[in-house]
Amino acid sequence: MKRSLLYIGILFSAVSCGRNDHALQSGDLLFQAGESSDMTGAITAATGENGRLNFSHVGIAVVKNGADSVLEATTNGGVRLTALPEFLARSAKIGGRPAVVAMRLKDTAGVCEAVRRARSHLGLPYDYSFRPDNGKFYCSELVWECYRTSDGSPIFTARPMNFRAEDGTLPQFWTELFARRGESVPEGVPGTNPTTCRRRERSAKYTAGSKRSARQSHRDSRAADRHSVLRRHSPWPG
Repeated sequence: MKRSLLYIGILFSAVSCGRNDHALQSGDLLFQAGESSDMTGAITAATGENGRLNFSHVGIAVVKNGADSVLEATTNGGVRLTALPEFLARSAKIGGRPAVVAMRLKDTAGVCEAVRRARSHLGLPYDYSFRPDNGKFYCSELVWECYRTSDGSPIFTARPMNFRAEDGTLPQFWTELFARRGESVPEGVPGTNPTTCRRRERSAKYTAGSKRSARQSHRDSRAADRHSVLRRHSPWPG
């Protein structure tokens, strides 16, 4: 399906949101480059793209009574509701600001229902098995499960999962994790990750894995935006 997300902001520099069309809204997706950890490193090694800001986590914005929070599936508490300042504080930093990108469905008709579905999963455990339909959720699996079209089909596409680094090796984190669980690595099992959820359609000129500088990659990304179905907004101050 055609990409159905649009940018509403990049690199949060403030928590407050004004009352306007570009302010943070319930159901917006917050893509986060997490602080360095073994798990974050393993995720970005398997799903990241050279020369680009790589995201290891995604959450769902919830705005209610002036308080902003994030519905997310984390290794610390499973499916939980986190205050937005806490979510931003544990992000990686670029120029001292949290590396978080906010995106919004272009068709927001079913967003309230998506948030309701996500709320219904509060308290469920984190899915360390990375397998579907087991009553547990990892971060992008929660998004995949909750965001549906009017006919009930997922908005985001599940694809065969890859746990290997670019050189084909399996990071030690994954080897040890699944060994402890007595499970095989779910290589090739249908699933999602923050990068594929967020990824925009690009022309062949902007393919993943190109050896470009981060600055050139950003310029390329902006150029590709002009030919995609996404529009870019910058509502955040600073």
